[in-house]
Amino acid sequence: MSGQGVLTALRARGVDAHAFDPAAQPMDELKRQGFDRCFIALHGRYGEDGTVQGALELLGIPYTGAGVMACSMAIDKVMTKRVWLAEGLPTPRYVLLHRGDFTREQVRAIPDDLGLPLIVKPVREGSSLGVTKVTGYSEMQQAVDAAAALDADILCEQFIAGDEVTCPVMGEGADARALPVIHIVAPEGNYDFQNKYYTDVTEYRVPCDLPAGEEAAIQALVLKAYRVLGCRGWGRLDVMIDAATRQPYLLEINTSPGMTSHSLVPMAAKAAGTDYETLCLQLLAGASLDYPPAPEARA
Repeated sequence: MSGQGVLTALRARGVDAHAFDPAAQPMDELKRQGFDRCFIALHGRYGEDGTVQGALELLGIPYTGAGVMACSMAIDKVMTKRVWLAEGLPTPRYVLLHRGDFTREQVRAIPDDLGLPLIVKPVREGSSLGVTKVTGYSEMQQAVDAAAALDADILCEQFIAGDEVTCPVMGEGADARALPVIHIVAPEGNYDFQNKYYTDVTEYRVPCDLPAGEEAAIQALVLKAYRVLGCRGWGRLDVMIDAATRQPYLLEINTSPGMTSHSLVPMAAKAAGTDYETLCLQLLAGASLDYPPAPEARA
């Protein structure tokens, strides 16, 4: 859905754009067919984990979004947390489990450390797949098993009760800028796969209803979080605001955000005065390589 939306938008603006599915064609066909650049509209493993990005680096074809290292770190929620914590950025406390390397007693004891409720999720998944909110000790094993079905590494994370917000970022380095913050209000706080993509019951408040000072603080936080991971092009960072302290906590970053009718980056861009087609053009214009070919030596 993201790819079709982007393709239609680029063609509407006169770009000689074509659909290309790496599941159906070998990647080197991009070179053979003479494409100048790629707009990556792939999500999850192989799409935003540095794999496709690495292939495009080898082919020498500029692409949208973050580079190989930033993507490979950002897809891994625990590696992302380690970087953020090393830089002094706030993120919920966590326990990492490795599939097959823990006992039922160890799993059951995790709430003693993180408290209840808590969140269990696969380390390298998106779209809320495999995510469980655990409210009692007896639910821990089933939640861990559900996450382990999707990933060898399982993240058990402190639950932050409060407002759920997200903030897109565009650009690179000192030129990166944060778009308006979106306040996500899902039914009973359940922003799951169904409510993200297939229902209209989730409310998205943009401009958000947070105090101006809080929105500015979140924008400053996500910009730093984006920069320390070495991201470029664009991204979207998810944040929870503790209801009691109003402290924001970074959850994760998406380096290939959705571009569907329900997607949040186009929503924030529109609030900032940029329509969908213009957004697609801006992202495409920023396509680049980690290692651009060296210029030919002058005679």
